[in-house]
Amino acid sequence: MIDLHTHSIFSDGELIPAELAQRAFAAGYKALAITDHVDHSNIDFILPRVIKVCSKITEEGKIKVFPGVEITHVAPSQIADMANEARKLGAKIVLVHGETIVEPVPAGTNLAALKSAIDILAHPGLLTEEEARLAAEREIFLEITTRRGHSFSNGHVAQMARKFKANLILNNDAHAPVDFVSSKLATNISRGAGLNDDEISVMFENSQRIVQKVSV
Repeated sequence: MIDLHTHSIFSDGELIPAELAQRAFAAGYKALAITDHVDHSNIDFILPRVIKVCSKITEEGKIKVFPGVEITHVAPSQIADMANEARKLGAKIVLVHGETIVEPVPAGTNLAALKSAIDILAHPGLLTEEEARLAAEREIFLEITTRRGHSFSNGHVAQMARKFKANLILNNDAHAPVDFVSSKLATNISRGAGLNDDEISVMFENSQRIVQKVSV
């Protein structure tokens, strides 16, 4: 299992990065990204510290941990610049907190994110056809999530991704140890979203592809 969307105490997670990684390893995970919530107030504070600890954890050889960010509730007009800043600061994985139906995310966030230099659009909610098409064209991954609330729109995201041949990725959006689900539960959640076994297999392979890419 791989989780490329997790949170530590640097945002709203429960654990320091080292324990987050150890809990993931104990749950059978081979890789994760620490992608704490950022905006203009904290990106230059959080990211250098996460980069340092990810390097130390990965050196031990038990689990690969990649530094990243989740750009969250930032005005759509500012997302592109923030994504570029994250890259310059050393983020290996850049997510944008998509227009989940359970939070008041600014309208236009999905579209602005998909026009920016990001890797994953997290829990994109009621994704439009234009957005799904753009995700496919720009090879940005759309997230199927195991997280309560955000997962309410998984079925719609899966349907739109299938229609426009966009790439999917499954993440836990882990904030606590209990959020690291088993491969069996992840598969069943994916089936519940309407994905077939071949699509689920490809989705899991997509996580491996990203890990291979950022490991270089």
